[in-house]
Amino acid sequence: MDQRKDATQATKAAHAALAARLPRETGADFANATRGFISSIPEADIPGAWSLKPYAFLGDETPAPTVNPSLWRQARLNMQHGLFEVTKGVYQVRGFDLSNITFIEGDEGYVIVDPLTSAAPAAAALQLMRERRGDKPVTAVIYTHSHVDHYGGVRGVLSPEDIEAGVPIVAPEGFLAAAVSENVLAGNAMGRRATYMYGATLPKDPKGHVDAGLGKAVSMGAVSLVPNTLSIRETGERLTLDGVEIVFQVTPDTEAPAEMNFFFPQFGALCMAENCTCQLHNLYTPRGAQVRDARAWSHYIDEASDMFADDTQVLFASHHWPRWGSGEAKRFLRQQRDLYKYIHDQTLRMANHGLTPVEIAEDLELPPSLAAEWHTRGYYGTLSHNAKAVYQRYLGWFDGNPANLHKLPPVEAGRRYVEVAGGPEALLAKAREAYGRGEYRWVAELVNHLVFADPNHPEARALQADALEQMGYQAESGPWRAFYLTGAQELRNPRPASDKPRQGAAGQLRSLPADALLESFAVRLNGPRAGAIGDLALTVSFSDTGERFAVSVENAVLHHKAGEGGPAVTLTRPVLIGLVIGETTLEKALEDGVVTGEGAAVLGQLLPLLDRFDFWFEIVAP
Repeated sequence: MDQRKDATQATKAAHAALAARLPRETGADFANATRGFISSIPEADIPGAWSLKPYAFLGDETPAPTVNPSLWRQARLNMQHGLFEVTKGVYQVRGFDLSNITFIEGDEGYVIVDPLTSAAPAAAALQLMRERRGDKPVTAVIYTHSHVDHYGGVRGVLSPEDIEAGVPIVAPEGFLAAAVSENVLAGNAMGRRATYMYGATLPKDPKGHVDAGLGKAVSMGAVSLVPNTLSIRETGERLTLDGVEIVFQVTPDTEAPAEMNFFFPQFGALCMAENCTCQLHNLYTPRGAQVRDARAWSHYIDEASDMFADDTQVLFASHHWPRWGSGEAKRFLRQQRDLYKYIHDQTLRMANHGLTPVEIAEDLELPPSLAAEWHTRGYYGTLSHNAKAVYQRYLGWFDGNPANLHKLPPVEAGRRYVEVAGGPEALLAKAREAYGRGEYRWVAELVNHLVFADPNHPEARALQADALEQMGYQAESGPWRAFYLTGAQELRNPRPASDKPRQGAAGQLRSLPADALLESFAVRLNGPRAGAIGDLALTVSFSDTGERFAVSVENAVLHHKAGEGGPAVTLTRPVLIGLVIGETTLEKALEDGVVTGEGAAVLGQLLPLLDRFDFWFEIVAP
């Protein structure tokens, strides 16, 4: 039975009030999103990985009552799919994933920019390009930055033979370290939170997932990480790939720790990576990541404008649709530049007046000139959480109030709040009154205490779900909507507990170089257990790479460095991964002869100290 509710009168009133404040509709975005269309595949349907068929309901121009009207508009724009000519020699496939894949026609084949999240959509995009523009080889790949939706589908466009032959893969300096840090070291937590942020488990309908703001959704399928072969280190660096000249601008600590923009002089085409998209982006992403530098972000947009805008005939990015003409490119870049600088400067202005991050987030509004633009709206990032991100970058998580310095954890605090409220029924009674008044934020805050004090209380879970649901219906941000609605879904349909970890996919883990692989195991070391056992030392010899590492545990910390230290064990990286995540046992590996050496005994002591992470840990309940 579908437990989801309709939009309340309070939600409908909130939508009507917002609709009256939205920018004027000129149709320019819809014209740009369809300009240059060549062809597509029906409903962008890629079996097992991607399809826009479930989103057919967005064909209706009138927003559903359960969807913010501004988000409905963005969701319709993100329904445009297929192969588009950006300018002669530059083509994009959009609507096959959260991100875009771009094809540059070279002398012999295609230079590919950002091969999507997973292999199947990337392969389908390449096939479409070959069908329409010629069956040519991939001659180079460029990763604009270190987020998985821009490199994870690389094996859909490069064969093992291509990789072995050394087809150039270009990325900004620091790409691999940033990709490993963001997607592997904290990958389990980020991956689980991403199921909330992208609404991965939500039905695709007007009461569920409608859009991610940045694109429709994240594709499913095989994700891999193939390291780059060339690094761009300096702004102004030039490279010619398959006869195509490219001028690069490195933009570290903007939308990603390692990112770059670049210009194609012969096409007059400027790629702004993910630094300029048709929305307000995240300075902090709710799935979790390092806070981004709004000041640097603004600076690099300004620098890109100075370097390239006069010669730019078309500006395109790794998401959304292009903009044509030097004048339009300059205008767009100025507004995007000032969008991030305004949030940065005004947050710090208010912080210096003594306001806390919560207070700043509540008060911050864009100036009229920026608020009048569609591309500054919070379809992905929001003014609210971006202001908190700026505060966090400069002042940290602590707001200065000593009452918040050492707060009680959620379960203990929940029990005490329920007690102060007069017990569960008294708290629920107050919360129901607030719900009737449309005060959903307060309901969510109040009932959250009861859910954490008693996670099995059915009425508390139901009311909390109802409040989160209405907040989701009202959210203009795709991720905020998905967070709220996924929370409601999990409150109404709790996932059965498991007696063993339900581990996430290990695709990126398998792609790591040996050094990065060992680094990722350090965050799995269970400190309390390791501390009780004492020090360990061994030499890990990887037979597939010829590398040897001294691996040790000292003071409950896992260390590694190139060289030898202790008895040696010989194995391959895939075998070690299988042992760590439990795909095989050390006993079987020894029996099969894939693990050898006297160091196997020390490895046998180390393996039980490495945690296996449960992907489906609880979020809206303890």
